[in-house]
Amino acid sequence: MTVESGTRRNGVDLEAVGGLVRAVTDDATSAQTTWAAHVTWKDAFASEARVRTFAPTASDEPPAMGGGDTAANPVEQLLSALGNCLAVGYAANASVAGITIDALTIDVRGDIDLRVFLGVAEGHAGFDSITADVTLLSEAPREAVEALHAKVLSSSPVGHTLGSAVPVDVRLAS
Repeated sequence: MTVESGTRRNGVDLEAVGGLVRAVTDDATSAQTTWAAHVTWKDAFASEARVRTFAPTASDEPPAMGGGDTAANPVEQLLSALGNCLAVGYAANASVAGITIDALTIDVRGDIDLRVFLGVAEGHAGFDSITADVTLLSEAPREAVEALHAKVLSSSPVGHTLGSAVPVDVRLAS
C-alpha cells in the first residue's frame, strides 16, 4: 500500500492510514485488536449500546413486533453495520489508490423468517440472505472501480464476519 504523506482524499487522512499500515507491518501483534460494546436493557424491547465514549445507540422493535419503534432494531443495526463497514472500505481503499469518490450509497437488505424467533418453528433464526447494492460515482476508469470493489469485498471485517461461521460464546454471569 502506497500512501502520500500529509494528504487527504475523500476526506481520509492518508498520513494516519499510512501510519497504521506501517505500525501493523512493523509489529504484527499491534494488528490484534479487541472491540467492545456494553448493552443495557431499558424497558420492553428497548435497550441501548455504549461504545467507547460515544453517546448510547438506542435499539427497539417496530410496533408489529411489540416494540415502541423508538430506534432501529438489532437486525437493522446489523445491516447498517455492514453498509457502514463497506463505506469505510471504499473510502479508505479509494483514497489510497488515488480514486476520488463523487458519491457513494449502499443499500443493504436481508430476509428473515420470524417463525424461529417467535418460537413457533425450529431452524435458523437469522438472515437467510443479505444483499448490498453499491452505487459508486467516480471519474475513475471502470476497471479501477471494479478493482476497488474487489479489494473492499476481500477486506471487509463485517462482511467477512457475516459470511463466515464465527464462534459466538454467550455466557450467563453467575
